[in-house]
Amino acid sequence: MPDNQWHIGDVKITRIVEGETRGPLFLLPDATKENIQAMPWLQPHFADAEGNCIISIHALILETPSKTIVVDTCLGNDKERTFEHWAHLQTKFIEDLTNAGYPPESVDMVLCTHLHTDHVGWNTKLVDGVWVPTFVNAEYLFGKTEWAYTEEQLSNPMYEEFIVDSIKPVIDAGLVRFVEVNEKICSEVRLEPTPGHTPGHISVHVESNGKHAVITGDMLHHPCQMEEPYWECSADWDTPTAQKTRVGQLGRFADEKILVFGTHFATPSAGTVVRKGKHFQFEV
Repeated sequence: MPDNQWHIGDVKITRIVEGETRGPLFLLPDATKENIQAMPWLQPHFADAEGNCIISIHALILETPSKTIVVDTCLGNDKERTFEHWAHLQTKFIEDLTNAGYPPESVDMVLCTHLHTDHVGWNTKLVDGVWVPTFVNAEYLFGKTEWAYTEEQLSNPMYEEFIVDSIKPVIDAGLVRFVEVNEKICSEVRLEPTPGHTPGHISVHVESNGKHAVITGDMLHHPCQMEEPYWECSADWDTPTAQKTRVGQLGRFADEKILVFGTHFATPSAGTVVRKGKHFQFEV
């Protein structure tokens, strides 16, 4: 576990991995094997020699002096999903979370950077055929703007499946608080608007004792987008907005030397953004 833990002042950050995969990154059509091989700095952590991207799905636990916060809840077990590789999973996520010192009942808050299927899955678990909240003592924080957009997608089968089993049950249980995109969560944690991937997408800024870190959410899916921030992502709600957000945030990360946690970045997951001419790279 020490390889998956960091300290930002008084805040301990722990990474709980649900799964890592390698292969073509279908969300980024320009991330061909040839184009990825042309970025040798991605190896060995984020790509292999054949040009396959390495991607992680994980949660980050923020243990602050006052709150234990889970940021993004991955895919979840037992879910019926259109994308077959994400359907009917049986992972050890909850066991790993508990072994790290964070049994579900100890969590104070669950925070979703946005409401997509791979960020909300463990909001709920299946008990006797019913989807119930996993984190029974937690307050779930969803963005107001994000939920307003997501709720309108109920007629889309790919949205309906996770709204029904991973979002609505915690709303119906009265555990959700809808927050602004710049909400202050506690003394050390605040939200930052990073729209584009979705309308209300947020990143999470951690600050303690003069140290800073940011959890990107899906503002970035892979470090290759640092060198090529204008590559289009097929899952982005608004491509120009997403591109503008990426370029602006990458410049800030580099200038302010912020520790960056990519929500889908493979092990070791965290690092710093550095300028390389007109582009950026990731150093771990």
